[in-house]
Amino acid sequence: MLENWLKPTSLDRPDKPYLPFQLGSKIIKFDKKIPKLKDAQVALLGVGKASDTVRQSLYKLSYSFSELNIVDLGNFRKNTVDFMIPAIEELLKSNIIPVLIADFPFLSNSSYKAFNRILHHVSLMVVDRQVNIPEAKNPDPQNYLEEILLQQGQRPFHLSLIGCQAHITDPSLFSYLQSSNFDYLRLGRAKANVEELEPMIRDGDLMTFNLSSVAGIIAPEQSDPLPSGFSLDESCMICRYAGMSDKLKAFNVIGMNSKLKSHGLTAQTVAQLIWYFLDGVNNRKKDFPVSMDGLVEYIVDLKGHDYQLTFWKSSRSGRWWMQIPFKRGKSIQRHRLVSCSYNDYKEASNGELPERLLHALRKYS
Repeated sequence: MLENWLKPTSLDRPDKPYLPFQLGSKIIKFDKKIPKLKDAQVALLGVGKASDTVRQSLYKLSYSFSELNIVDLGNFRKNTVDFMIPAIEELLKSNIIPVLIADFPFLSNSSYKAFNRILHHVSLMVVDRQVNIPEAKNPDPQNYLEEILLQQGQRPFHLSLIGCQAHITDPSLFSYLQSSNFDYLRLGRAKANVEELEPMIRDGDLMTFNLSSVAGIIAPEQSDPLPSGFSLDESCMICRYAGMSDKLKAFNVIGMNSKLKSHGLTAQTVAQLIWYFLDGVNNRKKDFPVSMDGLVEYIVDLKGHDYQLTFWKSSRSGRWWMQIPFKRGKSIQRHRLVSCSYNDYKEASNGELPERLLHALRKYS
């Protein structure tokens, strides 16, 4: 069935065969027919020539994923959101993580809408330098989040924005996010301690990583490169954290120039982002939400409040969650544990809660 939506890549055969340790010799590719998906865990999907250019760099990287079966399903036959949704939906239903490589940011909505067909109350993670407030009266074609934020039945249960740059962002955006109990972390704070991003990233059902969030010096072939942004190391850490999350089911890399140069710096940057995401998936710990086995319970009496907070620590990974005292229906039970850090637990023990966890308490209760 997937042949209705996908076609093989237009990649030329390499001048010499890929070495045994390289991804190109390990990934099962869509050639004359769709490969068997029975044991697949991750599927690469592309849009246009830019994705093929990224593949040229990605296939040359090492295959260090002994526990991971990866298939490359080629490119979409049509580059429209509605056309792409059924193929992504089919992969999600088969518990295969779609990795979408696309130029135009709005195409990432296909992953979100496919997810929303299967499971409502989707938690969306976005890494981007600038997002505008959605305007129903004056729609902005550059604001790819506008449609899902405004359309009835499409609005995410939760939205987290990482890497927004204050000097190019309408200040009212931050008020909008706060009033919606959404989370955001500006570029400066995110760069100050990238490790503290891990709990925030772990709560997402899917991540969209816009290349515009990366400094132009390491990814010059984007629509409007800026000197500011995440470094390559920071970007790779973010993508690896996304891959390690047992909750995350889809990953998009968007925003590269459709005329990406073969083996150029930008293509290599995108290839590394995808590689580190795959490395994260390969190192998943299978704790919450896969299983609560091995989670250790900690109770905190929060000063000034008439209830206790329950924290959980995984003996497998050392990761932490805060349990929300639900007052809402069963439909959001899978969000009942909000990812946090040991530092968050210590602050709660001292009678204080970080703003992100306060947002969660207001949203879920």
